[in-house]
Amino acid sequence: MSKKKMILDLDTGIDDALALAYALADPDCDLIGIIGSYGNVYVNQGVQNSLDLLSLLGAEDVPVYLGADHSSQTDSFTVLPVSAQIHGNNGVANIQLPKAQRKPEQKNGVDFLIESAHKYKDQLLFVPTGPLTNLAAAIKKDPEIIDLIGHVTLMGGALTVPGNVSPAAEANIHQDPAAANDVFHTRLPLTMVGLDVTTRTLLTKKETKCWRALKTSAGLVYADLVDYYIEAYKTTNPHLHGCALHDPLAVGVAVDPSLVSKIKLNLKVDTETPFEGRTIGDEAGLNDLSVTTDVAVNVDKNKFLDKFMNRLTPLLAAH
Repeated sequence: MSKKKMILDLDTGIDDALALAYALADPDCDLIGIIGSYGNVYVNQGVQNSLDLLSLLGAEDVPVYLGADHSSQTDSFTVLPVSAQIHGNNGVANIQLPKAQRKPEQKNGVDFLIESAHKYKDQLLFVPTGPLTNLAAAIKKDPEIIDLIGHVTLMGGALTVPGNVSPAAEANIHQDPAAANDVFHTRLPLTMVGLDVTTRTLLTKKETKCWRALKTSAGLVYADLVDYYIEAYKTTNPHLHGCALHDPLAVGVAVDPSLVSKIKLNLKVDTETPFEGRTIGDEAGLNDLSVTTDVAVNVDKNKFLDKFMNRLTPLLAAH
């Protein structure tokens, strides 16, 4: 059986860096490209982070494309102070990574997604771990891709728990609620991996100690990234006693949906205050016979964490 083709849509901060490495290390998928977005950092910084991390991990053949630099409803973007606090001013814990020798591709990320959907059809897995601006733009430009993409597994939203930027909203959805609402109202086969499940999957300094002991460049960088992340969580989420694997879990679920328990639910996103960015069941679609969205509500965290460490550690050991 041929491997599924995966495209990541990243606003490359620390958990995106972990998701990137996990996608590279997963033997069941082929990472064919990364599209940059805004969110944890500005899009140009995020794209540079992706290029630098791919170089660090020996994956210079994976192309990186520029995507949107602001939401569909605004003409600019400013990084939130909490994002800089959690990920560092440069998105990668203020570490100066060795700079990649290559540049991003000339082609726009939205066009790359559209072309890939037509080329790979149901073999394509699309995993956005930032705002849904690029996906919404691709659908608007070529609605045919709705029936071509194999599956979309997004990290975003919060159905059964409070949000992380407001009581109602999770950060990625809150960046562009209108784009997310547009995506949820298509018939795309979609799984939402939200805070309900990602905050159950935690790394601690026990894992980073293991990576540090590898004494490789990649092992030391990733240990430093996650230790910084853990320290930030002591301020923002002291009750968790670790850092959440938000974006890597979305990658894991894209390849192995059995990692999570799900419910089928037509969703909407509120676009007006005070609930701007809230992901919630769409009352207008409650009786629709067709439901194409799955919402993760629980996770087999031990299975995922074992998989995560057993895949990432050999990759970091090799570089």
